[in-house]
Amino acid sequence: MSKKRVYRSKKKIGQIPGSLIYTGERSKKKLFIETFDYTKDFCVEKELPTIQESFEYKDTDSVTWINLNGLNHVTEIEALGNHYNIHPLILEDIVNVAQRPKIDDHVDYIFIVLKMLYYDDNQHIVSEQVSFILGKNYVLSFQESEGDVFDAVRDRLRHAKGRVRTLKSDYLLYVLIDAIVDHYFSVIEILGDKIEDFETAIFAGDVDGEISQKIQDLKREILKVRRAIFPLREVISRIEKNESPLIHKKTITYYRDIYDHLIHVSENIDIYREMIWSLMDMYMTSISNKMNEVMKVLTIMASIFIPLTFIAGIYGMNFEYIPELQYKYAYFILWGVMIVLFIGMLFYFKRKKWL
Repeated sequence: MSKKRVYRSKKKIGQIPGSLIYTGERSKKKLFIETFDYTKDFCVEKELPTIQESFEYKDTDSVTWINLNGLNHVTEIEALGNHYNIHPLILEDIVNVAQRPKIDDHVDYIFIVLKMLYYDDNQHIVSEQVSFILGKNYVLSFQESEGDVFDAVRDRLRHAKGRVRTLKSDYLLYVLIDAIVDHYFSVIEILGDKIEDFETAIFAGDVDGEISQKIQDLKREILKVRRAIFPLREVISRIEKNESPLIHKKTITYYRDIYDHLIHVSENIDIYREMIWSLMDMYMTSISNKMNEVMKVLTIMASIFIPLTFIAGIYGMNFEYIPELQYKYAYFILWGVMIVLFIGMLFYFKRKKWL
């Protein structure tokens, strides 16, 4: 079976600012657009076949969530941006999946980028970029591919659970961001379990040559999580201090709750970073202890056989006149001396607790 190549489009040096170039993996997946248009009294969920059908939601009295999956469809994203008067530089950031979490405040909308973290089927951590645009009565979200952590939000919209159907679009944005941040706890819980498993294995002496690489992989996962979470604290902090009319004062309290969650997650990540370094030290100490045990056994064996070799060497010399050679029981006496030396040294090592 031939391997699939992964192609990545890169923004060229000197490219015109505002050029939409998707920098993720090339994909032929079709564009998927879903909408939730709702008020306190109703909620209409639709899957839209074309991007043009989403244009009608811009100036409605209801609140609308338009979720677009497929950042490789830059033409449709550009059309959506033109209709909602989104700046070309913002659209450029949406399709550039290497963005750092950030917030841009404009007159008619607020743009936010953050990372959605989850584990794939191979238990490798995935960091997917999600962009939000908050308008007066709408929230636009842009994802790289289908599959996300918003199922609970969809359920709340469908069945009018909680406050989301009674409040404005700024609360909807809070609910979406909160879903992503809550999923961070699931990710760091898995990281914590992995660290505990490694600790248990190392303490039990169940280490092999691959555990060092596994610890390095875990360290990279933690760094990936840290890069996604730490800049997001600044984003939420700016939302709290934002005086934009798009974010109502009574909603600020909810964003403060997200900030508290991020502080909690960040503290855990810092702890895990320290634990990873400790794991590597423990691994190296375990390897050293194993080596010391081997060296101790070899040293004891050498120490036992040194005097025996000395005796054998003396009586193995080819001199003609060695008095003991003519004695009738010399061979048996020599064996007795060697055995006594052997037992005596074992007893001595045992008494010194070297064995």
